[in-house]
Amino acid sequence: MDDRLKRFVRTTFRSAGRRYGEARRAYRAGRIASDLPTDESGRVRIVCRREADRRAVALDEEGRPDCFDAGHPDCEGCLEDIREGVVETW
Repeated sequence: MDDRLKRFVRTTFRSAGRRYGEARRAYRAGRIASDLPTDESGRVRIVCRREADRRAVALDEEGRPDCFDAGHPDCEGCLEDIREGVVETW
């Protein structure tokens, strides 16, 4: 294969890989958010396990709420519940 063809194939596959990754993240975020009730701003309405209060939070591309604290058992449990679609809502 000549160098131009190799470069074309490599850049095409890289571009396709990036688009696939972006689409996968968008689908995952959309699927998670669509299963849960939202407010008028599009934030997910959940009941926080840690603080035991109702709040509306935005989810990042990995489905984690704004208030997520890695390593905290309540936050980790809440994240699992959000991903499974069984988190307590209001």
